[in-house]
Amino acid sequence: MRLFALRGASSVERNDAEAIVGATERLMREIMERNQIGPDDVVSCIFTLTDDLDAEFPAVAARKLGFGKVPLLCAQEIPVPGALGSVIRVLIHYHADEQHAARHVYLGEARALRQDLEDAQ
Repeated sequence: MRLFALRGASSVERNDAEAIVGATERLMREIMERNQIGPDDVVSCIFTLTDDLDAEFPAVAARKLGFGKVPLLCAQEIPVPGALGSVIRVLIHYHADEQHAARHVYLGEARALRQDLEDAQ
């Protein structure tokens, strides 16, 4: 087993708790499916939100998916002029077999953030 890190992001339709939790759940489920990992494999998750999203913590969704024992941190992205808004990002540290290849996940409008990662789409 070795330690890996992967990135993910998803756009959010509106700034309310239901939309933030829903987008985070979809993102985390897709990350777990594509990488064949679960909460027991995860060391930590760092979530960020663009400054236009403040109705809920993405960690709420992760806890609902079984990440209750995983250290979770939520923070605000740097508000860079012209940057894509209404986006949740995550950085996940996890253990997997040595031959594992991390598959990053970008959903919705956030796909534009990393078009260079074909398998992330």
